[in-house]
Amino acid sequence: MSAVIGQVEDLISQSLEARNNSYSPYSQFRVGAALLTMDGRVFQGCNVENASYGGAICAERTAFVKAVSEGYRRFVAIAVACDYNRFITPCGICRQFMNEFGKKLEIFFVNDDRTYRQAVLEDLLPYAFGPEDLHDK
Repeated sequence: MSAVIGQVEDLISQSLEARNNSYSPYSQFRVGAALLTMDGRVFQGCNVENASYGGAICAERTAFVKAVSEGYRRFVAIAVACDYNRFITPCGICRQFMNEFGKKLEIFFVNDDRTYRQAVLEDLLPYAFGPEDLHDK
């Protein structure tokens, strides 16, 4: 059962709204994310591309960076939306980035028509390397 019951619709709306701020002149692949903190605050993020493709940042990481820069470290869920009417999942680097803040993060993949699927990060990134691996040599 979801830890964010009652907040899913708001996360969906905010992820779809965040997608409108995407800077994606090269791929035309707009992505928005809405990240829910443990205390109920939501941070939006969008993908920001760069002519030097490696300099681009995904919507999920943008949301996390905004939240962390404001002092937040504990997160419950993230919703991710794009313009396509299919469920997209976070890329590998985003999965690893999110893992830094907890394997139990709920992820909602949002279609353009507001339908969604749900997963838990540890299911998308099994056997992940994380902060706990840097302790106990």
